[in-house]
Amino acid sequence: MRARKTGKWVVFALVALILALTYTAFFGVENYYGDIREVTFKGAKDIRWGIDIRGGVEAVFSPDIDADKITDESLESAKTIMEKKLVGNNITDYEVYCDSASKQIIVRFPWTSDETAFDPKEAIKELAQDATLEFREGESETGKLLLSGTDVKSATAGTDTQSGQPLIYLDFTSSGTSKFAEATRNNLNKTISIWLVTSDTEDDEDTLPQYSLVNSATVNSVIQNGSAVIEGISSSEEALQIARQINAGNLPFSLSADNGKIQIISPTLGNDALTVMLIAGIVAFGIICVIMIGRYRLPGVIASFSLLGQIAAMIACISGYVTAFDSFTLTIPGIAGIILSIGVGVDANVIAAERIKEEFAKGKTIDGAIDAGYKNCVSAIIDGNVTIVIVSIVLMGAFGSEGIFAKLIGPIMSLFGSTITGSIYSFGYTLLIGVIFNLLLGVLASKWMIKSISRIKLFRKPVLFGGAKNV
Repeated sequence: MRARKTGKWVVFALVALILALTYTAFFGVENYYGDIREVTFKGAKDIRWGIDIRGGVEAVFSPDIDADKITDESLESAKTIMEKKLVGNNITDYEVYCDSASKQIIVRFPWTSDETAFDPKEAIKELAQDATLEFREGESETGKLLLSGTDVKSATAGTDTQSGQPLIYLDFTSSGTSKFAEATRNNLNKTISIWLVTSDTEDDEDTLPQYSLVNSATVNSVIQNGSAVIEGISSSEEALQIARQINAGNLPFSLSADNGKIQIISPTLGNDALTVMLIAGIVAFGIICVIMIGRYRLPGVIASFSLLGQIAAMIACISGYVTAFDSFTLTIPGIAGIILSIGVGVDANVIAAERIKEEFAKGKTIDGAIDAGYKNCVSAIIDGNVTIVIVSIVLMGAFGSEGIFAKLIGPIMSLFGSTITGSIYSFGYTLLIGVIFNLLLGVLASKWMIKSISRIKLFRKPVLFGGAKNV
């Protein structure tokens, strides 16, 4: 059976796609309407840098109840919820400690990517805000309370597949399921309103809870499966924000920040060193491209484009390229993960190019050398990459607090006294996405581009693919 040929246009389409992704991933796509910035795609400037690179804030939170009523278990519970708030905002480079002696929680986290005022009090405002849901009869916050946020197991932002409107999916606890079934049964053909109740515990002064109407709807049937959908959300960003607040709420007690203990943390690296690293990275990439092209000719050119696409794709995943996602927190170990994954990408392209040269030495034609070269190199590339994927998953599971990897590996690592370290998590994350894009671009896309360009008459010469000059 003859292998299916790759069209001549494939190489131009993939190169154009890589160049477009590179430009938008690094510079973003945005428009300004007066002072309002409307972002279509986020760029590198939207990356949230870790404490080690840009610095951050340290805050001390104290429970608003008597110290003798605070147990170590409740303090640990509050610490876990605080971590969920940070992870919910995609802040992985954080440190949260419980001071059992003083009955306090110490939090350290980096500045946001768009921070200009560097106001530490403003930075902790979201962490100091508690939020919960209340389901009430009628359309007023004074209606009878039917359920509260403690009855909600989880809240997830999503989109209606038919209308495209943003939604929030709620899953209730076992007790919440029975309460919600009873509420819908007693209010059949009547209105139930859902309220988001927030209270800012940052200020020392007492503040009244603020009620915001999330949704009100007529009950059309009795709901007994423990699930509900909140509609009427204006945007995906708002749905995501509300879902985060709900999931991060329900603290065992309110926490207030001690304004006298808020500190600004200085970076260990700094933006100047980051600029030097960026210049060094560009120079190193240029040298790699020159060496690859000089030694492997057309496969080297293709390898350079695939590496560029790999870097752009990693930047897009870190910056939160699509506006519905937050920027990932990039630390110094995270940058090391990017560098290592690029090295793995270079290695994959070198193996493929060398295999093609070996096939030419055996007397193969251009098509035969390319097909046999990739066939003989794929297993070696995949074996090496799978090993790195396993290491990355272990790192993300051992040093993360949320996600499937943390749930699988976290309990095992806790037996050895491991601690949550966002810097190491960042290394595992960048290494993982780098390897994934290496397989997609460095192997699959490179193969398509080489097979495509080999069909163009101008380039159909063995010497351009690593073969002998006079063959």
